[in-house]
Amino acid sequence: MINFEKLHKARDRYRELEGLLGDPQVIADQPQYQKFAKEFSSLGPVMDALKAYDALGQQIADSKKLLEENHDKEFEALILSEIDDLKVSQKEAEVRLDELANPKPVDKDTGVIIEIRAGTGGQEASLFAADLYRMYSRYAERQGWTAEIMSSNESEAGGFKEVVLSVSGKGAARHLKWESGVHRVQRVPAPEASGRIHTSAATVAVLEEPEDDVEIKIDPKDLKIDVYRSSGPGGQSVNTTDSAVRFTHFPTGIVVVCQDERSQLKNRAKAMRVLRARIKDKMQQEHFEKTSKERKSQIGTGDRSEKIRTYNFSDHRITDHRIGFTTHQLTAVLDGDMEDLMNALMLEEDKMLAEQSSEGQGS
Repeated sequence: MINFEKLHKARDRYRELEGLLGDPQVIADQPQYQKFAKEFSSLGPVMDALKAYDALGQQIADSKKLLEENHDKEFEALILSEIDDLKVSQKEAEVRLDELANPKPVDKDTGVIIEIRAGTGGQEASLFAADLYRMYSRYAERQGWTAEIMSSNESEAGGFKEVVLSVSGKGAARHLKWESGVHRVQRVPAPEASGRIHTSAATVAVLEEPEDDVEIKIDPKDLKIDVYRSSGPGGQSVNTTDSAVRFTHFPTGIVVVCQDERSQLKNRAKAMRVLRARIKDKMQQEHFEKTSKERKSQIGTGDRSEKIRTYNFSDHRITDHRIGFTTHQLTAVLDGDMEDLMNALMLEEDKMLAEQSSEGQGS
């Protein structure tokens, strides 16, 4: 049974947070801002579900009111049928609302942010970047994880020049951490009349999200925030308000842009999450480069310019060059069936860790 009193209190809190996140004093207090932004973001899906549930209730009430007027039997039957359909939808919305308002507890695990960028290959590379985005999204869905687009930049061909998504859930970091690197595709582009195979590429970076605000602190003085109107492929404006945001972090030179949401506050919250993840990743990469021993526990060199995998459409083949793994289930893998590939990567890591442990004992 849904506790609507609790939900209405949550809605009041959501509106309160919306005001607080626009308060200059709160924005200046970065730890406090981060705390409010995190709470605001967590309430967003619940508020959307509550709004949808209330809308269906209003539609049912309006239809019942329409029945009170004089209509012929055929029209009344049509209204009654519509009410039945609305009640089914309302019940589904109620289940969804209950799941969001009372989530089942999950084991704590580090979430990741996956950045996919089109590389060499022009428009074909952007279409491949969209294929990779779909692959990771479907895989997350199969695993019961939560996947959310943080920012995107679409190409004129309908793909992505860049797309950033967050993935969270038990095991997400362990399964996805090896995806960083260059992914190469070999296929015949759809408009290619000659049937000539083209080679394109996309780069993937997997960043661990900081577990809390204490792990990565950002001084407001080190941050420049610009707001402007979001734009779509070709540069055309897709919004009439200054909802897009750009964060520039002076100490690291990292720039983050988020414009997918119509709300500037939501874009700010997402941009901050991406920024903190990139800063954490930069610190880890610097440490990684200084610690040669750590490389022994990694699959590959850890260099994101390294070609890690090839997707060959003519042979329906995927090859992971780091571990020599090959599968001819290309269509299934791109549809999110990555389990065999992930298991092979984790098995290889286990072998490397065992060898490393054996070397340590021998010395």
